[in-house]
Amino acid sequence: MRRLRIRFSLALPAWAWLLVFFVVPIGVVIWYSFGYKPSIFATNANDKLSFDRYVEALSPTFFATFQNTLWVGIAGTLLCLAIGAPVAYWIAIKAAPNRRGTLLVLVMVPFWTNFLVRTIGWQIILAPEGWLSHALQFLGVIPGPLGILNTRGAVLLGVVYNYLPLMILPLFVAFDRVSGPLREASKDLGAGSWKTFLRVTVPLAQPGIIAGVLLVYIPLMGDYITATVLGGAKGNMVGQIVASQFQTAQNWALGSAMAVLLILTIALSIAVAAAIGWLVTIPIRRSYRLTLEEA
Repeated sequence: MRRLRIRFSLALPAWAWLLVFFVVPIGVVIWYSFGYKPSIFATNANDKLSFDRYVEALSPTFFATFQNTLWVGIAGTLLCLAIGAPVAYWIAIKAAPNRRGTLLVLVMVPFWTNFLVRTIGWQIILAPEGWLSHALQFLGVIPGPLGILNTRGAVLLGVVYNYLPLMILPLFVAFDRVSGPLREASKDLGAGSWKTFLRVTVPLAQPGIIAGVLLVYIPLMGDYITATVLGGAKGNMVGQIVASQFQTAQNWALGSAMAVLLILTIALSIAVAAAIGWLVTIPIRRSYRLTLEEA
């Protein structure tokens, strides 16, 4: 009992932090979402509670934005995983040990610059009159000015660039923990490089892969800076509309309802992905199962 009390007391600061900066703010947002905007000069009122703001948030206009956000979030996370996994694997296993620190610093270099400044940098690069557009036209790759800016593709490029380090770092830790003797033992037992990677390295690195996916997917779904700077009208995301409802329209009730729906969308999509992953890996887990029988 005493040991349990000690463990609980050590966890008190973390619980207090989560309560004050996570549970309470989300509770306030949920409470505001049942209210309404009473007048043009007021932001929110909760004397009459209803689900009208949720109905408004799920209107065809906003629902299309939710679909676009989900598409960008899933595609951006998968691209970060496809790009970050080989990079993390190479740094953790193939690169010389005395160079891994330098390579990790290079991965972190973009984080040394403000998020908004990095995104504006891509706006300059992708502009129709930018240097990239002129270079591609000079080389004959494109016939006219580059037209990727203010599209969903520009938003996808921006989020992959901004969130890629968040995928590489946990994947590096996961691959680095898969010790060399385990891979060598797999090869000694007849497994090739690909079989060793799929049956030894990937299963042992699964916690890092899950952490990387969550670290990228969750903040990416709520990102509104990238959509505002690179997307324009064609790259709208829910985070951008939520910010506009709080800052421009001053409709806190509708913005809160959209934020709650975004949270539910993220939670539901993660649950669906986990269920799909569990179902897909059933045959693999059965093939690994060892059955002991009496002689």
